Amino acid sequence: MKALIVGCGRVGAGLADRLARAGHDVTILDTSTRAFERLPADFAGKAIRGNGIDEDVLRRAGLAGADLFAALTEGDNRNVLMAQLARETFAVPRVVAKVNDPVRAEAYAALGLATLCRTTILEDAILEYLGEPVDGVRGVQPPTGHDHPLEARPAPAPPAVATGTRPEPAAPPGEA
Repeated sequence: MKALIVGCGRVGAGLADRLARAGHDVTILDTSTRAFERLPADFAGKAIRGNGIDEDVLRRAGLAGADLFAALTEGDNRNVLMAQLARETFAVPRVVAKVNDPVRAEAYAALGLATLCRTTILEDAILEYLGEPVDGVRGVQPPTGHDHPLEARPAPAPPAVATGTRPEPAAPPGEA
């Protein structure tokens, strides 16, 4: 599997290391060189300094042909933007965006993006620890909304136009 992860925080670094140790082709991207200090010295993947919201940076990092893209920065908006680029521009089959706000996570899932909300995950873990029932989505919330944009869809029908008639010209400004 070819994976690109943006955000070399604790989660991104840990995920990148675990995937690389499992033999996957992993690239991790971050704007801060110091962030890569979180990776172990024997990290078998590639670490690239760059901004994941830049389409050219994603292309140079090898997003084309990736099997997995994970947007794991601290910015919800950045993560959603990068996830949309990965899914819609680069046609990555498995894309997930970390979204800290549970309301936004649900809204983006309804719009067709897989999201991961640590707030909800932590709430569920604590409730489970207390023996309380946990309902709802746990872990990655799959897209619940519209069809995946890469699926074939029929083109919309053109608007009906009466034959033998000419459209009326628009009235000049100020006249009705």
